Amino acid sequence: MTPLRLERQSTPAPVQPIGTGALAFLNHLRFVAMACRSKPRTDLFEACALLHVSPATAQESHADALMRCLNEALGKPTRLHAPGTTELSFDESWLVQLGQAAAIGDEPSLAFLLRSRVAREHRRLVRFLVGRIAESFSLA
Repeated sequence: MTPLRLERQSTPAPVQPIGTGALAFLNHLRFVAMACRSKPRTDLFEACALLHVSPATAQESHADALMRCLNEALGKPTRLHAPGTTELSFDESWLVQLGQAAAIGDEPSLAFLLRSRVAREHRRLVRFLVGRIAESFSLA
């Protein structure tokens, strides 16, 4: 019996198309993540406690809090591409799916996605932040 040989693919895997609303949601998070690189990291609970809920700045505040604390919630650094990139990293695909589930109120999918990657003590806050951000985009 000969051993199985795996050959490398010569072409990259196809990019999964996502809707314009999902791409807008993701690009918004990418821009916020870029701006947060120079800001100090903060505790997720502290970031949520400091949120100011004025309608004009709510989306930006929630996105800022999420992106500043996402590494803590996931327990590892996230990989985000530059805004406008059509390729999705695993982290970005997960964020889009989380946003879409929040936008349509799909609680079982939200629970699964959060349980699969987010520490138990951070799930409620990540779900809250993503839900608030998703409200501003047509993700459904």
